[in-house]
Amino acid sequence: MTIFSRKNDEAQTTGDTATTSAVDPALAALSGEYVIDPAHTSIGFTVRHAMVTNVRGAFQEHEGTLTLDGEHPENSTAAIDVSMASIDTGAPDRDGHLRSADFFDAEQFPKMTFRSTSAEERGGDSYRISGDLTIKDVTKPLTIDLEFNGSATDPFGNQRVGFEGTAEMLRSDWGLTYNAALETGGVLVGDKLKLTFDISAIKKAPEAA
Repeated sequence: MTIFSRKNDEAQTTGDTATTSAVDPALAALSGEYVIDPAHTSIGFTVRHAMVTNVRGAFQEHEGTLTLDGEHPENSTAAIDVSMASIDTGAPDRDGHLRSADFFDAEQFPKMTFRSTSAEERGGDSYRISGDLTIKDVTKPLTIDLEFNGSATDPFGNQRVGFEGTAEMLRSDWGLTYNAALETGGVLVGDKLKLTFDISAIKKAPEAA
């Protein structure tokens, strides 16, 4: 999220003194408030099943905002809300079980939320954003590694930025402990989850004075 802390790679040299140029104006111009575009954004996950394969799924309904700050990149933030009832693994029976009290209890806890607390540059186009992830009634820290995919103006005049990222978590840390033992040893559902994010966000027009 701290794309604006990236410096121009070229140094300006005068005599024996070298100085690094300021923040790239083209990047600094991206500073502002953004709304995540749900039609062009995906939030998914992968989890081990029966010790031998992976099950993949996605949440079909979500919304969120980004604040990108060019002058003070540590102030860049992200907020995402996900509808737990929108889970889709391609198997209706499994999706129903995941919505039940055994897992997400989507009727009582309809939203999963993420609120960032810090952001940092990792080098190149790689960044890291940390924050609080809430599932059901449990809030724990989560760190997301991101790649900045660039910016563009779409045919409708919207200024967009794109990110893709991953995070790993143990579902048991959030109280998601349901499982079943296998006759051959091990358990039906792995504890480790890999989350994936492909985010497209549209810059909000500045409010009139």
